[in-house]
Amino acid sequence: MSGPGVTLRPMRWWDVEPVQALDAELFGPTAWTPAVFWSELAAGDSRWYTVAETADGSLAGYAGLLVSGSEADVQTIGVRPSSQGHGLGTLMLRALTAEAVHRGATSLLLEVRADNEPAIRLYTREGFERISLRRRYYQPGDVDAWIMRRRPLPMAVADG
Repeated sequence: MSGPGVTLRPMRWWDVEPVQALDAELFGPTAWTPAVFWSELAAGDSRWYTVAETADGSLAGYAGLLVSGSEADVQTIGVRPSSQGHGLGTLMLRALTAEAVHRGATSLLLEVRADNEPAIRLYTREGFERISLRRRYYQPGDVDAWIMRRRPLPMAVADG
């Protein structure tokens, strides 16, 4: 899948270091450790991770999904600051949604920092609704998290 000057491909073990470095740049003290990314990649068929690469092969973003039965969860989405505002977050969220549908999910959940207005606008535009607030979820900093859900997901189109 490709979009605004990038190509999406499956995340692999050699992506862990650059993805974790970008995660740290974006999320500071709440960033995932390399061990968390390794664990997610090793979790098997319940997880699906993708990276967005520019034409020169540099990392522009990453995203991950957990699917458990009819429910799926957006695990993470990160876009390099220089790539923000060009539709990459939308492209990756749509890729996660398509993968969730492909795997039989009918509902997609996510958590987002209550102070992350650009992300909340993206999720709302893509059909997510706020369903609950988790007080002081993001630590350190005591930042609340909105739980958002998109339901129903678009139907999968049968091949052939």
